[in-house]
Amino acid sequence: MKTSDEGLYPSMCAAPARPSAASPIDLDELPGHHIRRLHQIAVAIFLQETESTGVTPVQFAALQVVNDRPGIDQRTLARSIGLDTSTVAGVVDRLEARGLVQRNASPDDRRVRLLTATAEGRKYLAEVVPAMLRAQERILAPLPRAERKQFMRMLRTLVTANNELSRAPSATD
Repeated sequence: MKTSDEGLYPSMCAAPARPSAASPIDLDELPGHHIRRLHQIAVAIFLQETESTGVTPVQFAALQVVNDRPGIDQRTLARSIGLDTSTVAGVVDRLEARGLVQRNASPDDRRVRLLTATAEGRKYLAEVVPAMLRAQERILAPLPRAERKQFMRMLRTLVTANNELSRAPSATD
Protein backbone atom coordinates (compact mmCIF):
# COMPACT_ATOMS: atom_id res chain seq x y z
CA MET A 1 0.00 0.00 0.00
CA LYS A 2 1.39 3.41 -0.89
CA THR A 3 1.78 5.94 1.90
CA SER A 4 3.14 8.97 0.06
CA ASP A 5 1.75 12.45 0.70
CA GLU A 6 -0.05 12.38 -2.63
CA GLY A 7 -2.42 9.67 -1.48
CA LEU A 8 -3.15 6.06 -2.27
CA TYR A 9 -3.59 6.66 -5.98
CA PRO A 10 -1.02 9.26 -7.03
CA SER A 11 -2.49 9.78 -10.49
CA MET A 12 -5.72 11.03 -8.87
CA CYS A 13 -3.86 13.96 -7.33
CA ALA A 14 -2.08 15.19 -10.45
CA ALA A 15 -4.52 15.71 -13.36
CA PRO A 16 -3.45 12.72 -15.46
CA ALA A 17 -4.54 12.07 -18.99
CA ARG A 18 -7.79 10.13 -19.15
CA PRO A 19 -7.02 6.43 -19.44
CA SER A 20 -8.49 4.66 -22.42
CA ALA A 21 -10.87 1.75 -21.95
CA ALA A 22 -7.96 -0.60 -22.60
CA SER A 23 -5.67 1.01 -20.01
CA PRO A 24 -4.93 -1.25 -17.06
CA ILE A 25 -6.27 -0.03 -13.71
CA ASP A 26 -5.08 -1.56 -10.48
CA LEU A 27 -8.25 -2.14 -8.44
CA ASP A 28 -6.11 -2.42 -5.34
CA GLU A 29 -5.37 1.32 -5.67
CA LEU A 30 -9.03 2.40 -5.85
CA PRO A 31 -10.74 3.59 -2.64
CA GLY A 32 -14.19 2.59 -3.92
CA HIS A 33 -13.04 -0.99 -4.41
CA HIS A 34 -11.77 -1.19 -0.83
CA ILE A 35 -14.89 0.50 0.55
CA ARG A 36 -17.07 -2.07 -1.22
CA ARG A 37 -14.93 -4.90 0.15
CA LEU A 38 -14.97 -3.42 3.65
CA HIS A 39 -18.78 -3.23 3.47
CA GLN A 40 -18.91 -6.93 2.52
CA ILE A 41 -16.59 -7.78 5.40
CA ALA A 42 -18.50 -5.61 7.89
CA VAL A 43 -21.81 -7.26 6.98
CA ALA A 44 -20.26 -10.74 7.23
CA ILE A 45 -18.79 -9.99 10.67
CA PHE A 46 -22.08 -8.47 11.86
CA LEU A 47 -24.03 -11.52 10.71
CA GLN A 48 -21.52 -13.89 12.34
CA GLU A 49 -21.77 -12.11 15.67
CA THR A 50 -25.57 -11.74 15.59
CA GLU A 51 -26.36 -15.09 13.96
CA SER A 52 -28.47 -16.35 16.85
CA THR A 53 -30.67 -13.23 16.75
CA GLY A 54 -31.56 -13.26 13.05
CA VAL A 55 -31.13 -9.48 12.68
CA THR A 56 -29.53 -7.75 9.69
CA PRO A 57 -27.44 -4.59 9.96
CA VAL A 58 -30.26 -2.53 8.40
CA GLN A 59 -32.90 -4.02 10.70
CA PHE A 60 -30.68 -3.29 13.68
CA ALA A 61 -30.20 0.33 12.60
CA ALA A 62 -33.93 0.82 12.06
CA LEU A 63 -34.90 -0.77 15.37
CA GLN A 64 -32.24 1.19 17.26
CA VAL A 65 -33.44 4.51 15.81
CA VAL A 66 -37.10 3.65 16.50
CA ASN A 67 -36.14 2.75 20.06
CA ASP A 68 -34.16 5.97 20.50
CA ARG A 69 -36.85 8.15 18.93
CA PRO A 70 -40.29 6.78 19.85
CA GLY A 71 -43.00 8.08 17.53
CA ILE A 72 -40.66 8.64 14.58
CA ASP A 73 -42.37 8.44 11.21
CA GLN A 74 -41.16 6.09 8.46
CA ARG A 75 -39.96 8.89 6.17
CA THR A 76 -37.80 10.39 8.94
CA LEU A 77 -36.53 6.92 9.85
CA ALA A 78 -35.50 6.38 6.23
CA ARG A 79 -33.57 9.68 6.18
CA SER A 80 -32.00 8.90 9.56
CA ILE A 81 -30.40 5.68 8.35
CA GLY A 82 -29.84 6.59 4.69
CA LEU A 83 -32.44 4.33 3.06
CA ASP A 84 -35.14 5.06 0.52
CA THR A 85 -38.69 5.05 1.87
CA SER A 86 -39.78 1.91 0.02
CA THR A 87 -36.86 -0.08 1.42
CA VAL A 88 -37.51 1.17 4.95
CA ALA A 89 -41.17 0.18 4.59
CA GLY A 90 -40.10 -3.42 3.95
CA VAL A 91 -37.71 -3.34 6.90
CA VAL A 92 -40.46 -2.01 9.17
CA ASP A 93 -42.85 -4.68 7.83
CA ARG A 94 -40.39 -7.38 8.91
CA LEU A 95 -39.78 -5.80 12.32
CA GLU A 96 -43.51 -5.42 12.87
CA ALA A 97 -44.17 -9.03 11.84
CA ARG A 98 -41.68 -10.12 14.49
CA GLY A 99 -43.46 -8.01 17.11
CA LEU A 100 -40.48 -5.68 17.59
CA VAL A 101 -42.10 -2.43 16.45
CA GLN A 102 -45.62 -1.18 16.11
CA ARG A 103 -47.10 1.34 13.71
CA ASN A 104 -49.74 3.81 14.77
CA ALA A 105 -51.51 6.39 12.67
CA SER A 106 -50.46 9.96 13.40
CA PRO A 107 -53.19 11.96 15.11
CA ASP A 108 -52.29 14.88 12.80
CA ASP A 109 -52.22 12.97 9.50
CA ARG A 110 -53.79 9.53 9.18
CA ARG A 111 -51.52 8.73 6.20
CA VAL A 112 -48.41 9.01 8.38
CA ARG A 113 -47.37 5.99 10.42
CA LEU A 114 -45.56 6.60 13.69
CA LEU A 115 -43.24 3.88 14.94
CA THR A 116 -42.44 2.72 18.44
CA ALA A 117 -40.42 -0.20 19.73
CA THR A 118 -42.50 -2.75 21.60
CA ALA A 119 -41.45 -4.18 24.94
CA GLU A 120 -40.30 -7.24 22.97
CA GLY A 121 -38.33 -4.93 20.63
CA ARG A 122 -36.55 -3.27 23.55
CA LYS A 123 -35.74 -6.68 25.06
CA TYR A 124 -34.49 -7.87 21.67
CA LEU A 125 -32.21 -4.83 21.33
CA ALA A 126 -30.74 -5.49 24.76
CA GLU A 127 -29.86 -9.01 23.55
CA VAL A 128 -28.46 -7.85 20.18
CA VAL A 129 -26.34 -4.89 21.31
CA PRO A 130 -23.47 -6.91 22.85
CA ALA A 131 -23.10 -8.93 19.64
CA MET A 132 -23.31 -5.77 17.51
CA LEU A 133 -20.58 -4.15 19.62
CA ARG A 134 -18.36 -7.23 19.25
CA ALA A 135 -18.83 -6.94 15.48
CA GLN A 136 -17.74 -3.29 15.54
CA GLU A 137 -14.69 -4.20 17.60
CA ARG A 138 -13.78 -7.00 15.17
CA ILE A 139 -14.11 -4.66 12.18
CA LEU A 140 -11.65 -2.20 13.73
CA ALA A 141 -9.38 -4.83 15.34
CA PRO A 142 -6.71 -4.76 12.59
CA LEU A 143 -6.08 -1.07 13.34
CA PRO A 144 -3.92 -0.06 16.28
CA ARG A 145 -6.13 1.41 19.03
CA ALA A 146 -4.50 4.82 18.55
CA GLU A 147 -5.65 4.91 14.89
CA ARG A 148 -9.29 3.83 15.34
CA LYS A 149 -10.65 7.27 16.25
CA GLN A 150 -8.74 8.82 13.37
CA PHE A 151 -10.14 6.20 10.96
CA MET A 152 -13.69 6.83 12.21
CA ARG A 153 -13.20 10.60 11.88
CA MET A 154 -11.99 10.20 8.29
CA LEU A 155 -14.81 7.77 7.49
CA ARG A 156 -17.44 10.20 8.84
CA THR A 157 -15.81 13.01 6.81
CA LEU A 158 -16.11 11.00 3.59
CA VAL A 159 -19.70 9.97 4.29
CA THR A 160 -20.77 13.49 5.30
CA ALA A 161 -19.03 15.21 2.39
CA ASN A 162 -20.50 12.76 -0.13
CA ASN A 163 -23.92 12.33 1.50
CA GLU A 164 -25.86 14.29 -1.13
CA LEU A 165 -24.46 12.04 -3.86
CA SER A 166 -26.30 9.06 -2.36
CA ARG A 167 -29.54 7.74 -3.82
CA ALA A 168 -30.91 8.04 -0.27
CA PRO A 169 -29.06 10.82 1.54
CA SER A 170 -29.26 10.63 5.30
CA ALA A 171 -30.31 13.52 7.45
CA THR A 172 -30.22 14.21 11.14
CA ASP A 173 -33.10 15.99 12.83
